Amino acid sequence: MDITVKQKDAVNLVIECEKSIAKELSQYFTFYVPNYQYTPAYKKKIWDGQIRLFNVYGRTLYVGLLEYLQKFAVDRKYTIEIDSENLLSTQENNISLDDFSDFIKSLDLNLKPHPHQLKASFHALNKKRTLLLSPTGSGKSLIIYILVKYCLKYLGVGEQILIVVPTIGLVNQLYADFVEYSNKTWDVDANVHKIFSGEDKKSQKKIVVSTWQSLYNMPNDFFSTFSCVFGDECHLFKAKSLTGLMTKLSNAHFRVGTTGTLDGTLTHKLVIEGLFGPVYNVTSTKKLIDKNLLSDIEIKCLMLSYSDEIRNEMKRSEYQDEIKFLISNEKRNTFIENLTLNLNGNSLVLFNYVDLHGKVLYENIKKKEPNRKVFFIYGGTDADQREEIRHILNKEKNAILIASYGTCSTGINIPSINNVIFASPSKSVIRVLQSIGRGIRKTKDKKKTYVYDISDDLTYKSHVNHTMKHLDERIKIYTNEKFKYKVTRIKL
Repeated sequence: MDITVKQKDAVNLVIECEKSIAKELSQYFTFYVPNYQYTPAYKKKIWDGQIRLFNVYGRTLYVGLLEYLQKFAVDRKYTIEIDSENLLSTQENNISLDDFSDFIKSLDLNLKPHPHQLKASFHALNKKRTLLLSPTGSGKSLIIYILVKYCLKYLGVGEQILIVVPTIGLVNQLYADFVEYSNKTWDVDANVHKIFSGEDKKSQKKIVVSTWQSLYNMPNDFFSTFSCVFGDECHLFKAKSLTGLMTKLSNAHFRVGTTGTLDGTLTHKLVIEGLFGPVYNVTSTKKLIDKNLLSDIEIKCLMLSYSDEIRNEMKRSEYQDEIKFLISNEKRNTFIENLTLNLNGNSLVLFNYVDLHGKVLYENIKKKEPNRKVFFIYGGTDADQREEIRHILNKEKNAILIASYGTCSTGINIPSINNVIFASPSKSVIRVLQSIGRGIRKTKDKKKTYVYDISDDLTYKSHVNHTMKHLDERIKIYTNEKFKYKVTRIKL
């Protein structure tokens, strides 16, 4: 047998093979990290920019990459033997549809799950390891609730369930969602322990919900009691922290990751699949809009055009210099402020730089409309205050939230948002789609969400500026997602 596969723990497989095959595997599972050439470690020549998913010395590979290993063997005509009897992490459950339906009825939920939520839950329960790819507004928290309640039935003595999220706001929101779903038939407080800055990390409760930032430095023995792990919005976990945290969960054979978006790179996909399991496509934003489960969306790309003199001055500027010019440009900020104040409904303005941009927009808008409710959220905003603002906004009709991408582009549920304004440029697929997702959740009164994508044309002759290139990347995203968009040029 050329390749023999055995289980080391819930994280790794052990591959037995000849040295020459091990070298091939190492090459097969080695990738350059996107934009590696810009990282300090690469510039200092202490890292070659590559990530290696197969450990050639220990002969280990993430469990979630078993299918890729099998493909490697088939393509090269290598014989492969999998010790399936002892491979706990790949032994699937055999839950019937009838049993699953009975279980769903027993939950006494306060709302009826949609077909895509039931299919995703059924898939995850049977596979035990998977990455659920499902867009914002598809109801990932209800899927997690269903899975958690099922796993609770089979926890052994002293075993726990860990749910890891990227932000403090999501810790509180997921807890609140569980309270809502439970319909007062299950005591959430008695079963769920929340962890974030300042909270006790150890608990006897069966379910622990935490940010990854609060846990990734914890010692290995802290994770020994967790037999199930959920990674919500797992695309946001920093690669090193994600692998560090997930590899400590050596007893967690049940693993489900959820995400609305992947960044399109093979490296990103394989790392997350390796730690959780193969991707399962739950649904798409377009399908949810077509089914009237999300509000319709209209994207207005507002291309700000600058004078020839400014274009000439800014030609060949470095990216950071261009950004600094844009966020400090008084005319540009005035345009954003006036646009925000003239829109109907609740508006979300997203920015990148807190002191240089976000606070400036917030203070100016407050000054122009002192009687209007205007809120400001950034990384330093207290968790309880964020949750309070979220609840207030969902009751308002004409409020404004100025927020950093980091705190509000992902996961935060504010269905009452009518308008989303990109005050800072971005080309990240994840950030763009997650940001749009803040506004497309449905309410009784909302039929359409408007996204105002602000871009800046500083093109001079044949030279195209950085943020114009970013607009091209965003338009590719809109086209790929089948979103309606229109580009309008505005002379600043």
